Amino acid sequence: MAARLHRAIPIALMPAGAFGVHELRYLLAFHERAGAELAREGHAYLHSLVPWIVLAVALAAGAFLRALGRAFAGHRTPARYTMSLTALWVLCVAGLVAIYICQESLEGLLASGHPTGLSGIFGYGGWWSIPAAAAVGLVLAAIFHGALWVLDEIATRRATAPSLNAKPRSNAAAPAELLLPRLAPLAYGWSGRGPPR
Repeated sequence: MAARLHRAIPIALMPAGAFGVHELRYLLAFHERAGAELAREGHAYLHSLVPWIVLAVALAAGAFLRALGRAFAGHRTPARYTMSLTALWVLCVAGLVAIYICQESLEGLLASGHPTGLSGIFGYGGWWSIPAAAAVGLVLAAIFHGALWVLDEIATRRATAPSLNAKPRSNAAAPAELLLPRLAPLAYGWSGRGPPR
């Protein structure tokens, strides 16, 4: 279950990354006219997707907080990246560019006013999607690697730290036998028999 959760966190953040690439591409290409150009080309549907993207990010953040709580209890994360940050960055960039190409291709087919073909994907400033994907991909790769590093560091430190519930151990040796003067039974009021008649 925990391993599936850790695999789902990057998947949940990819829609936010793809949305960021799309919006950043139009902002870089059209500057202050980006909003008007988005409306002209039929991108108004994206605003209805924003609540779902926020929900996916919130689920990813909740999963991270759950894993963080487990790390503070000393539990290690079940998964690690076997690739470097650079390799993960390249993978994120490739995934974001592929999502952008699919999205723009579908918009060219389905949205009125959107250019079709390669000019709809990389024309009209569409080439800005590649540097935008590089920037957003770096942020995503850093989040993925950084989150696992933080969880692993906290779990390692908590596992080696002494428990708060553990009783402190004294270096002084306990005496073999403590000798106290033994009082007579009458001093305690217990003589073992009643008074004489």
